[in-house]
Amino acid sequence: MKFVLRYSPWTIFAIAAVFFLMPLFSTAEFSLSIRRGVYSLEAYESVFLDPEFAASFFYSLIIAVLTIIFGTIIVVPMAYYVRLRLQWLRPVVEIFVMLPMVVPPIVLVFGYLRLFSSSSVLPLADSSAGASILLICGCTTLSLPYLYRTIDTGLQTIDVQTLTDAAGILGARPFATIRLVIFPNILPSVMAGAFLTFAVVMGEFVIASLLTRPAFGTYIQKIGMSKAYEPAALTILSFAITWGALAMMNVMTRFSRRAG
Repeated sequence: MKFVLRYSPWTIFAIAAVFFLMPLFSTAEFSLSIRRGVYSLEAYESVFLDPEFAASFFYSLIIAVLTIIFGTIIVVPMAYYVRLRLQWLRPVVEIFVMLPMVVPPIVLVFGYLRLFSSSSVLPLADSSAGASILLICGCTTLSLPYLYRTIDTGLQTIDVQTLTDAAGILGARPFATIRLVIFPNILPSVMAGAFLTFAVVMGEFVIASLLTRPAFGTYIQKIGMSKAYEPAALTILSFAITWGALAMMNVMTRFSRRAG
């Protein structure tokens, strides 16, 4: 019985690892099998040499950076004031920021298309720049649960009230306090949320597709309709991007705990 209790967690972990990693290994092997009987990186070379790949990747990269900036500007003051002055509002805010995990993205984008169509006062959906702005807003909404949670966790590790009082005694205004005192102290948590947001934006397909934006997710879907090995290579690349972002988030979280 003791033997079973001792080794069963590792057995369960090994079974789970095989269950989740085998499809990934199969996809990776398939992406290398473009030439019969020998492994080749030709599918990856084909992807990297495709001008549309670079265009879609850098477009999503720019959208991700703007989403991180926009989301941080919204979430940091909101989380700060909820923790400092509006503790009674905290349950409502937590329910609100979790809604993007419940409401499907397709509902969100159809709401955008209805509100910002050509018949509305602000027809953003009818232009490329306007559609990109809507994509940033949609990605910010989708990343809100992750960004808020990481920033709120960072605020828990510092004495917000004492830092605010000290900044006030020195004559700092509220927004100067956030910018010069609070933000530097929660920077690792903000960075952790930023990497999660980056992973969300780089994999976004539904909103970008319905807004007809040339994002990385729509490029993967487009290649998948006409080719076989290149989509597998893109899948591995997207996994690598996501895992890299999660690894950086883990590093930032550990750094935040040590700093705290």
